[in-house]
Amino acid sequence: MEAHSNASSRTLCCTPGRIYGAGCSQLLFYADDPAVTAQGKWHFEFFDEYDVLQFQFPNIRQNTANGKLNYGLPHNLELDVDYPYLGIFRAVGNPNSAGGGDFDFGVKWEFHKESADSNIPALGTSFYIEFPTGDETRQLGSGRHDFWLNLIAQKSLLEKTRINVNLGYLFAGNTSTGVVGIESTRGHVITGGLSILRNFTPRLTLGTEIYGGYDENGTLGKSQLQVLVGLQYLVRKGLTLTFAALGGRFEASPRVGFQAGFAVDFPK
Repeated sequence: MEAHSNASSRTLCCTPGRIYGAGCSQLLFYADDPAVTAQGKWHFEFFDEYDVLQFQFPNIRQNTANGKLNYGLPHNLELDVDYPYLGIFRAVGNPNSAGGGDFDFGVKWEFHKESADSNIPALGTSFYIEFPTGDETRQLGSGRHDFWLNLIAQKSLLEKTRINVNLGYLFAGNTSTGVVGIESTRGHVITGGLSILRNFTPRLTLGTEIYGGYDENGTLGKSQLQVLVGLQYLVRKGLTLTFAALGGRFEASPRVGFQAGFAVDFPK
């Protein structure tokens, strides 16, 4: 579960996980926004992220291809499922790994919408369970169930600018997707993210984010801190393309990474 992604992850017009605004998507970012998919609608997003690792020898690079499907429920609720396919590339003499990762299931609730006559931000929460479907012996899965609660807020600063804040707590498991993320603990990880987005045109949105995770055991070297810069382009109604670059400190973050993806809304 890559710091949601998940990871993690890990959101759009209404869904969770990553630049919303033009095209109604939060696909790029690890920090979520409170919006959920409209009732009775399906939403699909896909991204591929290529990371150069640090302090993880013989693991050198990782590629994560992730698909996420969202469905809107009544009462501002949303169901989310996602499944990654991982490629882990190692130094000469060490076998590479490729295959499916851990299956992720989540529920998201937007319990307060922002309004122009109130200073209270839009508020939401999400709860995710990750199942150990990936092969732990090849580092494709965590080998345990992960349980993650996330609190989400969004506030409009200007007409075209907004800020998202996340605070999460991992009760059990770890935040890793493959070898990216915190693997050093079996629970009790605090995560947080701050993203700022601005619509420069009706089609183009740019944003930046800082996201991190801290193991309560105090192993700072195995914690996560990373910065992401990305853009989103609305091709047409219901179809958005996204691109991002990221980099971080500590073992759980990639030294540098690149991401590309798309998001699709399906009509009823």
